[in-house]
Amino acid sequence: MKKTIERLQEIILDFGSRMEKLKDKDISIRPAPNKWSRKEILGHLIDSAQNNLRRFIVAQYEEVPTIIYQQDDWVKLSDYTHAPAHDLINLWRLLNEQICRVLNSINERDAGKLCMTNDPEPHSIAWLADDYIRHLLHHLHQILLLEQAPHP
Repeated sequence: MKKTIERLQEIILDFGSRMEKLKDKDISIRPAPNKWSRKEILGHLIDSAQNNLRRFIVAQYEEVPTIIYQQDDWVKLSDYTHAPAHDLINLWRLLNEQICRVLNSINERDAGKLCMTNDPEPHSIAWLADDYIRHLLHHLHQILLLEQAPHP
């Protein structure tokens, strides 16, 4: 998982500094009534970080825990629309730094422990960490209006 941790640290530095240049008013606009604004997508990444952090921790001491979340409800109920973008960027950064610390402390045996998510089959902590990076990049590209990163 060392490469995953290193990649996440690079993402925090690179994309964190890029997001700091975004204007609150620009990222608050919803492209359609039923579509998230870029600020809400950032909020979704915060929710994802919180839920994955919990998965990475709980899967180490519980036997195949189930940790799922309803992303639309989380974004709506968290009211990211009214939060200052600067605060959301800092929260995103801090949560991801904590994920790095937790992943760094996981030994190889525990990296293979399983967790149930919204998928029908459980996944290992190592798999979830790699998938977290893919998901993160996909949405960071949306927020920064970059060419889309592949996301299976």
